[in-house]
Amino acid sequence: MTIVTSTRTYATALIAGLSLLLTGCFITPGKFNSELVLTQDNQFTFTYDGEIFFLGLSSLAEMGASSEKFEPDECYDENTFEGRDCTETELAEQREVWELNAPVRAAKAQEQAKQMGAIMGGIDPSDPQASAELVELLSRQRGWERVIDKGNGVFDVRYSASGDLSHDFMFPLVEGFPSTNPFVQIILREGNLVRVNAPGFAAQDGANPIFGMVGGMAGLGGMSSLTSQSPDGEENSNIPVLEGTFTIVTDGQIKANNTDEGSRADASGERLVWEISPRTKTAPTALIDLTS
Repeated sequence: MTIVTSTRTYATALIAGLSLLLTGCFITPGKFNSELVLTQDNQFTFTYDGEIFFLGLSSLAEMGASSEKFEPDECYDENTFEGRDCTETELAEQREVWELNAPVRAAKAQEQAKQMGAIMGGIDPSDPQASAELVELLSRQRGWERVIDKGNGVFDVRYSASGDLSHDFMFPLVEGFPSTNPFVQIILREGNLVRVNAPGFAAQDGANPIFGMVGGMAGLGGMSSLTSQSPDGEENSNIPVLEGTFTIVTDGQIKANNTDEGSRADASGERLVWEISPRTKTAPTALIDLTS
């Protein structure tokens, strides 16, 4: 008996990742600085300055479309389990199976492209103008003060919002996009309590599914920090690493937080600071009482 194992693990993992991508978990921070100011007069100011990575517009997504190429499986000796060259007959059999499955692959690729366009506000990620369309989409939304396409799905942005704490708040919120992958959430509770969660600022937390998704894909070994590697070990440095600082400044009473060092004195009250990196295991969170 001949033992055959696939050498297309990288492509298989990539396709699996792109399938999960369609659930909406596809926007992540890169290098950034973000600050939230909360005051007892029920006002807030939130800023995010830095990189945002859209996986659907990156070269990883493009590789999914370009993987329509026959690559023979590797053959192994049935006794020693050592790799060997496949025979012509084995190669012919593999190619025949691959060709028979071509209609299934084509239909799946077409369906995924349609689904991706639907969750990206109608933007077709395979269109060369997709990034420009996203820049236009974000720029016309209030709060996006800077949107620059850096290429490969990475955008340099500045976002700022302020106003009354009369309702919950979430960032980012993109018109036509699913809101399943928030960086920061402000949740209002009864009694003038405010819960702040930042699930997007953790690389190893179940609250941020995209990092767990990509980190668990064997063929994309370095992606847990959003730095991918191809099978030959080449690093795709254009994919940003999660790195930054998240700060909360408030004149309210900090009831709970998970910073390493607790609050620090600030001219406006108290300051909480989280240093974010690919090693950050737990999403920043705080509970603040804004009762004056």
